Amino acid sequence: MKVAFFNSKNASFLGTPQFQQKADGSDDQYDIESFQKAAGRNSQGLEFNFLSVSLDRSTAPLAKDHEAICIFVNDTCDAETLDVLHSVGVKYIALRCAGFNNVDLDKAKSLGIKVCRVPAYSPEAVAEFAVGMILTVVRKYHKSFSRVREGNFLLDGLLGFNLNGKTVGLIGTGRIGMLTGKILAHGFGCNVIAYDVYPNEEAAEKHGIKYVEKLDELLVASDIISLHCPLNDGTYHILNDDALKKTKKGVVIINTSRGGLIDTNALIRFLKTDHLGAVGMDVYEQESAYFFSDSSEKIIQDDILARLLSFYNVFISGHQAFLTKEALAGIAETTLSNLKQLNDTETCENIL
Repeated sequence: MKVAFFNSKNASFLGTPQFQQKADGSDDQYDIESFQKAAGRNSQGLEFNFLSVSLDRSTAPLAKDHEAICIFVNDTCDAETLDVLHSVGVKYIALRCAGFNNVDLDKAKSLGIKVCRVPAYSPEAVAEFAVGMILTVVRKYHKSFSRVREGNFLLDGLLGFNLNGKTVGLIGTGRIGMLTGKILAHGFGCNVIAYDVYPNEEAAEKHGIKYVEKLDELLVASDIISLHCPLNDGTYHILNDDALKKTKKGVVIINTSRGGLIDTNALIRFLKTDHLGAVGMDVYEQESAYFFSDSSEKIIQDDILARLLSFYNVFISGHQAFLTKEALAGIAETTLSNLKQLNDTETCENIL
């Protein structure tokens, strides 16, 4: 089975079944390298063509003569794109991520295109990053680093607060949310509360997490709010004007899940009134135009993103919470397994 691998970092070749290395020896083509390491054990019958472009309706024709495509979180797989993919013969879509909000599943089903994903790859990677982001914005590591590099050792403006005894509210308690709560409860002595439409009481009790019945309870009580839920119709802009009005003054907001969980315009309004103590974001709702690419020598045309970057108490990273050796290995292994199962049996255990 031939697979078109979209959004491959720094792929500069097309039409080869081999897992090649960049000539300059750089280590930033992590997608290809992780799949290369897993390929020897689980790629029989699969032939990959790596493309550096993201998937959308204009690039979908590149999948011609491929039975499957492999895509990531910021590839666009809407109804129009799926129509193009179907017209060029694509039968399978393998997401190398857990989220699938970028795929029109109903349209895919109507076209007979099967979609699979990686439901879990390394929840520790994202959970640890979320806790690190909390520490960064609360203790201002990023600001201290920049100052000291310039020879400024003043402590003015670096005042933080202890996590011990603070109330952390988790919105979503899947594997990542649970592990984040466990680290904060057992490692830092936080009072961890959570809201989830599908609570897991047994796991929560084990990890020191207490559920609240309503989201409003969490919003009112939390010193820190960390988002760990999928993006769907029910969670889109779950943190909006109405929700943010209910939070404590000085609350810290952390999002390592999906950008669309936060109404960014509302977030900016509450930052401007000094209601929010700090914000840490590894995701942004319009991130596909900028994330995973270098815009350091360009003007950022997204006025909302530019405004966010201007706030002294906002820390933004480029969707890197998943980026560990362990997570990449897990993603590659599961994705290759999914594709091999589809090739051998036309189905797999991770079909959506």
